[in-house]
Amino acid sequence: MSEVPRGPLVSHWLGGDLVLYPPDHPGNAFFVDSNSGSDTNKGTSWENTLATIDAAVNKCVASNGDVIWVHPAHAENLAADSAIDIDLAGVSVIGIRRGRLMPTLTATAIAGDCKLAAAGVSIRNLRFLGGVDAATGLIEVSAADCAILDCEYRDSVDQATDILITTAAADRLLVDGFKVFGAAAAGSDSAIALVGADDAEIRNFYIYGNFAVGAIDCRTTLSARVRIHTGTIWNANASCIAVVDTVGSSTGFIGPDLQIMLLTNGANITEAITGATFQVMDPVYVANLVNEKGMLINWTASTD
Repeated sequence: MSEVPRGPLVSHWLGGDLVLYPPDHPGNAFFVDSNSGSDTNKGTSWENTLATIDAAVNKCVASNGDVIWVHPAHAENLAADSAIDIDLAGVSVIGIRRGRLMPTLTATAIAGDCKLAAAGVSIRNLRFLGGVDAATGLIEVSAADCAILDCEYRDSVDQATDILITTAAADRLLVDGFKVFGAAAAGSDSAIALVGADDAEIRNFYIYGNFAVGAIDCRTTLSARVRIHTGTIWNANASCIAVVDTVGSSTGFIGPDLQIMLLTNGANITEAITGATFQVMDPVYVANLVNEKGMLINWTASTD
């Protein structure tokens, strides 16, 4: 097959399946596969793939609509801070998924991470593994208008302190379809930590783990007008907090369509969402014991 950096349709054979990529990007296409690639290759087809995502980023052009396609069996270690640094505006990294098989990035150092560090960057269909204890932010977003789509995290050694974290530059972040398969054991603070991420939206998610602070935490710098909706949070920590504003002044809509499960059977339904300047939009259901039906969170209702 000839090299196809761009064009109306990209096709290739992968494991017996013909995969077609529609013309949904105007820029260059680069291909990554750790099983057969080398960072000395051009990376412009599946016949001469690059071995690492960061090598593909280095071949991209900012604001050109370039896309990096990642093989479903690709595996890569996040062995240092900025191991993957997507620092060119508008670049998309898209993993090819086959059922549960998807590209896997494993943190092997506490600071090992993938950075979305330029405006309009997006990642899709990537699995992140916590391969070291107390990893601090396997995914870091430090630019505006970024998107994390259909990605997931799993504990594989011990718990990450925080899985996804932002800086105050991450305005209008979209997190859609994010799944966290954490552990029941203690060790995590949060799954998602928003730091000054105004107008961030988190939707269509599933989060399970033992989060001492809260599964989703607005911290350090207030995040304005956040929207957290359409998802499931199961916190296996005695804190029993799903969404928390530790700054004390973040604003936004929590709900609708949230299901929350708590560890402790106690007077904790109201406190499952803790933030004095949030607004709750029902339905938000909370359960705190097995064999019980969740109840609507009992925040004070608005009156006319």
